[in-house]
Amino acid sequence: QVQLVETGGGLVQAGGSLRLSCEASRRTFSIYAMGWFRQAPGKEREFVSAIHYNTGTTYDADSVKGRFTISRDNAKNTVYLQMNSLKPEDTAVYYCAASSCISGSYRSANVYNYWGQGTQVTVSS
Repeated sequence: QVQLVETGGGLVQAGGSLRLSCEASRRTFSIYAMGWFRQAPGKEREFVSAIHYNTGTTYDADSVKGRFTISRDNAKNTVYLQMNSLKPEDTAVYYCAASSCISGSYRSANVYNYWGQGTQVTVSS
């Protein structure tokens, strides 16, 4: 079992930045990718970014391209989401997720086995 803990959420003004962190309780070779999803009130959970653990290949939603950057530190079992130029529409609970799928559509929540508890990001206008 892998536990994921997100930190770094908070309140920020539009145009500001935040960095989210997601630490896995342990490194397992069965985890091939880590991703970030978000869910705003009254909306469905949506994909934000993902990174393949071994290749470093990244995937981003169109809505965050050029503003958000996902990265990993394998030694620390941690994935980061650097969020710049934040907009009020980025307000949501952000969830970290881990996938045991060696390949597949990492933009889909269905390929992720483990989820964190979520961290709130609020962007004021």
